[in-house]
Amino acid sequence: MKWYTTETVQGKEDYSLPDSIMTLMKQHNIAVRGHNIFWDDPHYQPNWVPSLQPNDLSAAANKRINSIMTKYKGQVIGWDVVNENLHFNFFESKLGPDAAATFYKMAAGIDHSIPLFMNEFNTLEQKGDAASTPAKYLEKLKNIQTFMGAEAKRMAIGLECHFDVPSLPYIRSSLDTLAATNLPIWLTEIDVKSGPSQAMYLEQVLREGHSHPGVSGMIIWSAWKPNGCYRMCLTDNNFKNLATGDVVDKLLKEWGIKATVEAKTDAAGFFEASLFHGEYEVKISDPVEAANSSVSQRFKVEPRHDSQDQIMLLQVST
Repeated sequence: MKWYTTETVQGKEDYSLPDSIMTLMKQHNIAVRGHNIFWDDPHYQPNWVPSLQPNDLSAAANKRINSIMTKYKGQVIGWDVVNENLHFNFFESKLGPDAAATFYKMAAGIDHSIPLFMNEFNTLEQKGDAASTPAKYLEKLKNIQTFMGAEAKRMAIGLECHFDVPSLPYIRSSLDTLAATNLPIWLTEIDVKSGPSQAMYLEQVLREGHSHPGVSGMIIWSAWKPNGCYRMCLTDNNFKNLATGDVVDKLLKEWGIKATVEAKTDAAGFFEASLFHGEYEVKISDPVEAANSSVSQRFKVEPRHDSQDQIMLLQVST
């Protein structure tokens, strides 16, 4: 969906590639995040964009954001609006310091229904990257939200997560800091550098993200291709699991929570349990009057930002 893919020649948009991928995802009931509308890195622009004068660039950017967001409205669950805006400033250098904020405000006007992400690297991965510390991330986020006004609530936090050796205490403290915004947090491009501990580090990162109440979603950056993945594959070229793939399968099975738990309420009619995010089915029955008092209810446990635990509190009334 990147601009350099969909408009290689100015004025000639070609969505055939993302359209084919969207069709495949729909066939398999896989949700899609939009990645991305703009990329602030000057090296990743359509080759005709860098030479545009400011007025022409502004017009082309307006056309771009309206075109792709309108086309995929209702088909994606979120957008990375300006990718890697803390490390790069291509659009700001051409259109002024409010360029990114302007794009976010435009995006919110086009689609009110989905989160709009600031997608950035090294906020969790590298403690020493001064450009993208949690404090710097929040500073930029606040600037954009101020510019957006009433649409500020549409913002969301995207953290790429390209790890070498993850520092779990730093990841946890950074997530705690960012979660104080009460905005959705996604780990958007998880991978770990190749090495003997790659699978172990991947499991640590996935467990840390899954257990944090502020994290709403995780995506692994490991799309297979014959000449090798970006940094991490889950399978070999015959689609047999590597150690990383075994980790993912193990955690999916573990987090599927298919086991049945039987329990009794206390004397006041309450049953309390600590649960992972997810969907559950509760069946309640009265053993004394089992024929007439069985009830079934489905519900979802959503992330909370005020507690490390996800608590289900169920009261049974007779």
